[in-house]
Amino acid sequence: MCNVCGCGEGEIHIDGQDPHHHDHGDHHGHEHGHGHHHPDHGPPEGHAEAPEPPQLDYGSGPARAHAPGMSQERMVQIERNVLDQNNAYARANRAAFRGRGQLALNLVSSPGSGKTTLLTRTIEALAGRYPAAVIEGDQQTTNDTDQIRATGAPTVQINTGKGCHLDGHMVGHALESLDAADNGVVFIENVGNLVCPAAFDLGEAAKVAILSVTEGEDKPAKYPDMFHRADLMVLNKVDLLPHLAFDVARCLDYARQVNPEIEVLQVSATSGEGMDDWLEWVAGRRRALLEALAGELEERAARVRAAGEA
Repeated sequence: MCNVCGCGEGEIHIDGQDPHHHDHGDHHGHEHGHGHHHPDHGPPEGHAEAPEPPQLDYGSGPARAHAPGMSQERMVQIERNVLDQNNAYARANRAAFRGRGQLALNLVSSPGSGKTTLLTRTIEALAGRYPAAVIEGDQQTTNDTDQIRATGAPTVQINTGKGCHLDGHMVGHALESLDAADNGVVFIENVGNLVCPAAFDLGEAAKVAILSVTEGEDKPAKYPDMFHRADLMVLNKVDLLPHLAFDVARCLDYARQVNPEIEVLQVSATSGEGMDDWLEWVAGRRRALLEALAGELEERAARVRAAGEA
């Protein structure tokens, strides 16, 4: 259970009834609705309709999560401490990437979205244009890393064990052994999970959420934190659309409800549809980074010249 990420147990509110409070000994009560009429037994006396089906809310309270025996205030404090430390590592990573002119992209998705296939096709397409390297995150195995290394790209594997996401500290250690060229792209393939990686900055320049059309168009609404924090959503496996009841317009509407600024590309890593758009998006981000760095260098040089003349 990852309390900091918000995927722990939550407070339970059933049927929208008025709950009452009791204490668990840690000065944090949680609430249970009582006095409900079981829907299988017909409507309560004096009511024409049965109550709504039970609904369990695990995301209430300031922490938006619940851990047995731990108060919401304590969970919030732990989250702040963990994320503050992570953000310090992320700032160091970001400085390291920028210092070498490397565009870092954090690829996030649920398992089975086609993230690794998209990544291998991308690296193959980039051959001869500019260098690419990969930090690969999984709980176990090197299966995805083996596919990526077959492209010739420098790759470092991170196995997180029971961990449900990469963090800034892990990525910092990976950079120490990653043989990535200057002025290239570093792809960080995060652990397959649409919840936990949303909260953890890795020092990336952009977060790319990859959503497969086989997953359902409501994923952005179900996992809003991830899509709210993403700069780009890649809608993958669009070659399968003729065989699926997937509403693209509805999916895009859900995504833009949680993030009006999100960019969207429709891609098939298998057929190649939309790959040129994706490659141009990556190239555009890289150009913008290198131009910004060149501008910073020129500003510093101008300040040095001005100081010397003074």
